[in-house]
Amino acid sequence: MATVDAILAAKYPGKAHARRVAQALKAQDAGAIYLEAQKTRLIEDNDEAMPFRQRRPFFYLTGCPEPDASMVYDIKADELTLFIPPIDPDSVIWSGLPLSLEEAANLYDVDHVQYTTDVNSTLSKIASAHAGKTVAFSIGEQVSQDISFAAFASSNSTDLKKVIDDARVVKDAYEVALLRKANDISTKGHIAIAKAARAATNERELEAAWLAGCIANGCREQSYHPIFAGGANGATLHYVKNDEFLVDQVTKLRKGNLLIDAGGEYRTYCADITRVVPLNGTFPAETRAIYEIVLRMQDECIAMLKEGVRWDDVHAHAHRVAIRGLLDLGILRGEEEELFVKRVSVAFFPHGLGHYLGMDTHDTGGYPNYADEDKMFRYLRIYFCRFIIDPVLNDPETGKYIDAAVLERYWNVGGVRIEDNIHITKDGHDNLTSAPKAIAEIEALAQ
Repeated sequence: MATVDAILAAKYPGKAHARRVAQALKAQDAGAIYLEAQKTRLIEDNDEAMPFRQRRPFFYLTGCPEPDASMVYDIKADELTLFIPPIDPDSVIWSGLPLSLEEAANLYDVDHVQYTTDVNSTLSKIASAHAGKTVAFSIGEQVSQDISFAAFASSNSTDLKKVIDDARVVKDAYEVALLRKANDISTKGHIAIAKAARAATNERELEAAWLAGCIANGCREQSYHPIFAGGANGATLHYVKNDEFLVDQVTKLRKGNLLIDAGGEYRTYCADITRVVPLNGTFPAETRAIYEIVLRMQDECIAMLKEGVRWDDVHAHAHRVAIRGLLDLGILRGEEEELFVKRVSVAFFPHGLGHYLGMDTHDTGGYPNYADEDKMFRYLRIYFCRFIIDPVLNDPETGKYIDAAVLERYWNVGGVRIEDNIHITKDGHDNLTSAPKAIAEIEALAQ
């Protein structure tokens, strides 16, 4: 079996992706696919370029991360042409020589490389070869004003994005290798942070160490803004301040535990990993108890995963495991089935079980049904967030199922979230994340 690095030594399979998209467009009688890369844009009131992020559909069909480029795929001829900007002598002194035609041809999985000044002539030739009977597909808001589709019978700017989005859901071996590489680098970072947490005094120290490790190992960009949440801050799902002390400034006590939700982006593909580590080397009793429940939820749900399994069934199972665990701790009271029917566990587990992952952290596919009246599934981890729990606790209908006295001991846990990246296969699953998560492993690192 080829190693990750051996797979990634080849070119990104842009042309194979173009063929897959073209096959889905066959019913539309499409003759060509045209896309443009992200444009270079200046920061408002500034002469500096904004941070660059390649358009995902463009990268999917070319593997090219260059700004101001474009591409045409001639479906009938099965030819993919990449267009890159010509040399601008005025910019060379500032930015150096741009990518040459020869260099681009060696880097990317395309048949031809030309300058962007040749786009219209190339489109015209393709249209002539297809006798004007075909349709040029493009994403309208990504098309420069000087690009003409007049030679084609018509153009369509709505179908292509959905087709590319659908194609991106199923990852090929190269994409899985990119995701695994992002996970491997991110795992190194999570291990380093677990080791450093005990000596840190502020969340920002750990964020800085994380960013340094990612860049040093090949993930210059982040999949999302990383989360380093000490103590009760972990109850905020997307906490991004990362600037509070990990030592209480009055009692001088450590805040108990640190939730780390962070993933590096490797060549446009994302990792998304969450771990919780003790700030004193060992978990407080309350955090340990909740951690055991969450880990059991994750282990049992991952074991269910394979092609054809209904996501709602896995999500419901996670809630049942959470209910049983919280009943054992005395936080919840009553009968398991009644608690499930009343959706009481949603107060502690208020979101979906997961999401698609790829070139975006929340990748294409798996769109939530916000109109679903069932609050357990509307947004398809255990949290102690007063803003979410208090309304349930104060409601006479649901408050009777929660023991407020027992709950009081758990507020400082904040949140326990354990997040891995799973590749679903026909017969099962492949966990791409190797970051330690067993309590003994985590505590050993933290000590």
